[in-house]
Amino acid sequence: MKLNNSIKYGFRQKISFRKIGAISAVALLTLFFCSCSSTNDKTQQMDQVSQKQQKKRILFDTDTNNEIDDQHALAYLLFNQHIFDVEGVTVNSTKEPDVKLDYIEAQRILKLSKSYQNIPLKEGADSTFPEIEDQVNQPNFEGSSAVNFIIERAMADEENELIILAVGKLTNVALALKKEPAIASKARLVWLGSNYPEPGEHNQVSDTTAMNYLLNSDIPFEMVTVRYGKPSGTSAVKVTKGQIIHRMPDKGPNISDPIEGRHGGKFSNFGDYSVNLFQNYKMDGDPPSRPLFDMAAVAIVKNPDWGDSKEIPSPILIDNQWVERPDNERKITVWENFHIYEIMSDYFKTMKNPMIENSNL
Repeated sequence: MKLNNSIKYGFRQKISFRKIGAISAVALLTLFFCSCSSTNDKTQQMDQVSQKQQKKRILFDTDTNNEIDDQHALAYLLFNQHIFDVEGVTVNSTKEPDVKLDYIEAQRILKLSKSYQNIPLKEGADSTFPEIEDQVNQPNFEGSSAVNFIIERAMADEENELIILAVGKLTNVALALKKEPAIASKARLVWLGSNYPEPGEHNQVSDTTAMNYLLNSDIPFEMVTVRYGKPSGTSAVKVTKGQIIHRMPDKGPNISDPIEGRHGGKFSNFGDYSVNLFQNYKMDGDPPSRPLFDMAAVAIVKNPDWGDSKEIPSPILIDNQWVERPDNERKITVWENFHIYEIMSDYFKTMKNPMIENSNL
C-alpha cells in the first residue's frame, strides 16, 4: 500500500513538475513577447522623436484675408508636414480693420487641410505696434492671444529653434519681443516684406515701426524681398489664372464637412477653393497672372537653395527711405533671385501629393 502510494505520489509529483515546466515556458514566452513589444514601442517612440527633431519648427504669422497669396502659402506649409512641424498660426490685419476676417480665412484653410483640430490658431493685432506696445504687460491687450502664444512657443523647451515665418505686418512679432526680450535667442524671424533697397511694399508700410524695432533688436532677421515688378524679388514667382484653373481642381484632401468660401460657395478641398480665389481676383498681364509672394517665403525655408541670400549690416527705414548703416554690427539676411521653376514645380507637386499628419488621408 505504501509502495503504491509512493508510486502514486511520485506520479502526481511528475505531473506537477510538467505543469510547472509548461507554466514556466508560457511565462518565458510571455515575457519575451512583452519585452519585444516594449522594445518595439520604445523604438517607435525614439523614431518619432528623431523625426520631430529633424523637422523645422514653424509658427506662421499671417494676414490671411489680404489678397490671395497667404492662403496658398499656408496650404503649401500644411501640405509639407513631413518637412515642417507647424506649431501654430497667428493672424494680423493689414487691409481690413477687422482681424476676425483674417482669423476666419485662416480657419478655412486649416479645415481644408485637415489640420484645424491639430494646429492652434490665435488672433493677433488689428492696430500697429506704437498703438499697443505700452499695453503688453496688461492682461488681455489687443493681440494678446497671438503675442502670448508666440512667446510660449519660442520659450518652449525644444531642441530645435522656432522659425517665426511672418508674411504680413510685423506687429505681433514686435509685441512679443517687447514683452519677452528673451525670445531673441530662442527664435529666428523670416519675414516676407519690403522692396529693399527701394521704399514701399504692403507689409512694410502696414507697420514700419514694428519692422524698425525688430531691425534694431537681436533676433535673427531674414528679409524675403518682394520688389514689385522686378525679377529679383518674390514678385517674379508668378502663376497664371490659366495654370490654377487647369491644375488645381480637386487638389488636396477632401473633407466631409465643406467650408463656405470668402466669396460664397461650398468647398471640400483646397484646390477648388484656390480656383475660386483666382476667379474672384483681378489680375493684370497677358496672360493674367499673380505672384505668390508668401508661398515663395515658405519655399526658401523648405529649401534654401531655391533663392540667393546675403548678409548685410542692418539698415533702417526713415521717412519711407532705406538708410544704410555700414558700420552696424547688427547683421540681417536678405533673400533675392528666387528659382521660379523649382519653386512652382514643387508647389504643384505638393498640391497633388499632400503630406499631412494626424489626418485620415
